[in-house]
Amino acid sequence: MSSTFFTWLRSPAAREYFFSTHFWGPVANWGLPLAALADLRKDEEVISGTMTTALACYSMVFMRFAWRVQPRNYLLFACHATNATAQSIQEIRFVNYWYNGGREKKLAALEEGTNTDGPVTQAIKQASADKKL
Repeated sequence: MSSTFFTWLRSPAAREYFFSTHFWGPVANWGLPLAALADLRKDEEVISGTMTTALACYSMVFMRFAWRVQPRNYLLFACHATNATAQSIQEIRFVNYWYNGGREKKLAALEEGTNTDGPVTQAIKQASADKKL
């Protein structure tokens, strides 16, 4: 198996592939899913529902494109599948936070003093305290 891969790697077909947009386009595109994966650790307060939905739809469209183009671009497909998955998780976090009581639970925990995990959370706590005055 590995000898077949290394034989292909030394072939003109491999050089043609690695010097094409079929390879470098998806490689450059990996910035989107990597940023989306990094954003999964951020506070729900900063998630944009509109942008998250747009990015998920964008990636789903290009997943189909990567599958339909000939020859199939598996690297582009994997890139957009990763991004669509990460954006979908972000969308679930957004909906749970803003529409399913997540924000209220977080504010209640802040009032009890059990959850102080970042500058955004502290800003929420400050805004909540200001409203009470």
